[in-house]
Amino acid sequence: MADEVVLLDFWVSPFGQRCRIALAEKGVEYEYSEQSLADKSDLFLRSNPVHKKVPVLLHGGRPVCESLAILEYIDEAWPEKAPPLLPAAADDPYGRARARFWADYVDKRLFDCQTRLWKLRAGEDGHEQAKRDMVDALRALEAELGDRVYFGGEAFGYLDVVLVPFAAWFHAYERLGGFAVAEHCPRLVAWAERCKERDSVAATLSDPGKVYEFALYLKDKFGAK
Repeated sequence: MADEVVLLDFWVSPFGQRCRIALAEKGVEYEYSEQSLADKSDLFLRSNPVHKKVPVLLHGGRPVCESLAILEYIDEAWPEKAPPLLPAAADDPYGRARARFWADYVDKRLFDCQTRLWKLRAGEDGHEQAKRDMVDALRALEAELGDRVYFGGEAFGYLDVVLVPFAAWFHAYERLGGFAVAEHCPRLVAWAERCKERDSVAATLSDPGKVYEFALYLKDKFGAK
């Protein structure tokens, strides 16, 4: 079907979850297709032959890869549905560029810190540095949030969608790093709780306990021995 929408995803992926939240915010009906990352389907490999990573959005059979590109595609493919996630270039080019900058920061800096936390064991070289870097990354994001309700102001938008799936990992950060996110970043934790009041977010985020169990699985399988 020309308008059929399918999301190839993996349950705990924060990158896929941001796409699910965006689709829900826009009111776009779609089919969710859970993927096995250990035994990748032919459809998945055909749809993303370059990176072979989730998520992939199929719209009328055409694949859109990489979550940030998918978010912008969702915004532009269904402009009539709900307010835009990103401000229009003509209206606020600076705000648009700033949101993209911080989205890139989340995907590069925050995700790198997260990966190092579950890969390294307490007491190992680099673990304390990974913990410090994680706290610094969260503080940087809290500073960008400031006293606003959402990152873009009063309206839930692009950077909120980008970051909020990682809130489900806060518990894992605390258990793996031995620190309390709320102690260092209380405004960021309050922002996450506000976001969770939205139906799109509440229906999408994974249970923090299950996320922690998944992080332990990653540590056992791929972490330092």
